Amino acid sequence: MTGNRKVIVMGVAGSGKSSVGAALSTRMGAPDIDGDDLHSTDDIAKMSAGIALTDDDRWPWLTRIGETLAQHPGTILIGCSALKRVYHDLIRKTAGSPVTFIHCAGSQALIAERMAKRPGHFMPTSLLDSQFAALEPPGAYEAAITLDIAMPLVDLVAKAMKQFLEDRT
Repeated sequence: MTGNRKVIVMGVAGSGKSSVGAALSTRMGAPDIDGDDLHSTDDIAKMSAGIALTDDDRWPWLTRIGETLAQHPGTILIGCSALKRVYHDLIRKTAGSPVTFIHCAGSQALIAERMAKRPGHFMPTSLLDSQFAALEPPGAYEAAITLDIAMPLVDLVAKAMKQFLEDRT
């Protein structure tokens, strides 16, 4: 897929952002960046200690994500929780171009089950409640695709690609 599409694969921790982003990256022939790699070491230390990030902690991280989108000349995907609509606004503003949000949505029970099976990740299951409390799914005014993560990965990717193709017409 050619073009200059800026994509954020969003959702709470454990929702499958990395898996969906990697699969879409392969299908689209575009780079996929894990937004966790753009966190500061202080943010990772806080989360590893079970301390939820504040908005003040997140602003520099979200700005780095928007800047990364802006600096890439073609299509790019970044996995980022992007929990609040105000975060989406900052990312779009910093990116300086339209951004499509792919929301990996699922029940808290399903996501907690998946997180429990991911040893060694810095984000503990104990922070899942705060993630769901902060989550504001994309609004009607946003370019967004919502994926039900209970579906198989192949179906999630097919749905997103179908939506991308429909958006081009």
